[in-house]
Amino acid sequence: ASSEIITMVRRLSKQQDSPELAQLASRIMAVTKLGGGDVFGKVKSLISELIAKLEREADAEATEKAYCDEQLAKTTAKEAELKDDVSRLTTRIDQSVARSAELKEQIQELENELAALAKEQAEMDKIRAEQHEDYVKAKSDLEQGLAGVRNALKVLRDYYAADSAALLQDEAKFGAFMQQPAPPQKHDKATGAGTSIIGILEVCESDFATGLAKEETEESDAQAEYDKITQENKVAKAA
Repeated sequence: ASSEIITMVRRLSKQQDSPELAQLASRIMAVTKLGGGDVFGKVKSLISELIAKLEREADAEATEKAYCDEQLAKTTAKEAELKDDVSRLTTRIDQSVARSAELKEQIQELENELAALAKEQAEMDKIRAEQHEDYVKAKSDLEQGLAGVRNALKVLRDYYAADSAALLQDEAKFGAFMQQPAPPQKHDKATGAGTSIIGILEVCESDFATGLAKEETEESDAQAEYDKITQENKVAKAA
């Protein structure tokens, strides 16, 4: 019976490739050779001990497997969570890259607009300076011309006013001395010519005054338009 048990255990050890069963077969053989007391009881005890050991090892392996399964499940869940995080971050990065490209395009457009404004302002500054320079010269010429005409008018008016007074005085003397011949009308022609000259000068005075007023109006309008556009450009740059 002992040999059958040993043979069966060895066959199982080979089938299962179990060193524990091979060792059990050797220990059973040793017990049967030694003989003595309850051999079958000792064999049974050896088998029971091996079964208990295998059960403990199986429990330990089961516990370890359960732990590994739990950790694997946690790792899988964490991996899925991390994949979601990576997906969200990737989406945000893509959106940021797109927004950055859009902002760069807008910045380039603004820079081009600012450059155009600066060029326009520089050209406008140059034109305004030239206009003002022309105005200052024209105003000076008109003021000098107007002052000259007015001075000439004053001189002529004073002169012909004195001539008229002298003529009236001569006519009074003529009335007092009826016996004397009438005085010559030496001032009539000169007075007519003087009136024509004065009339021409008055037309010149009006033209000079009108031209001066026109220059001042145009200068005022040009400066107002320049100030308006300059302020609009400043607001556009600050926006």
